[in-house]
Amino acid sequence: MPNLDNQTVQLAIVAATALALLLQTIFLLAILVTVRKSARSLKDEIEDLRSSLMPIIYNTRDLLARVTPQVEATVEDLAQMAKGMRVQTEDLQASAREVLDRLRVQAGRVDSMVSTVLDAVDRTGGFLTEAVNKPVRQISGLLASIKAVVESLRASEFGQHRSSSSRDDDPFV
Repeated sequence: MPNLDNQTVQLAIVAATALALLLQTIFLLAILVTVRKSARSLKDEIEDLRSSLMPIIYNTRDLLARVTPQVEATVEDLAQMAKGMRVQTEDLQASAREVLDRLRVQAGRVDSMVSTVLDAVDRTGGFLTEAVNKPVRQISGLLASIKAVVESLRASEFGQHRSSSSRDDDPFV
């Protein structure tokens, strides 16, 4: 084995360090080249994406600029329609309440009139019943008394004529 003196060891260490730095530089250059290629590729992809998306974004912005006033006008019209419908509904409810109140008043009046008429008809019916029944009873009583008188007269008349005949043959007795 050769003599290893200090200078040779130092020279070997410096050579190894130089070799390590050279390898590190090569790796860093390889990484740099790869990163540059990736950056260019990414930049190209971004440019392609930008070139395809920017017209869509501009068109969308233009569309929104054109449509926004119409949407706002439509929303405002819908709000006014809703407000008008609310007012009309309140008017309709007020009218319905008024009609129902009038209907209740008229129903009360009709009920009162019908009750009055029915009461009058009831009183008239009672009066007519009393007015007709009283004379009918009196006439019935008078006819009954006349019948009784006639029957008693007939019985006394038949009694004088039939004193000789038997009572079994008489169909009226």
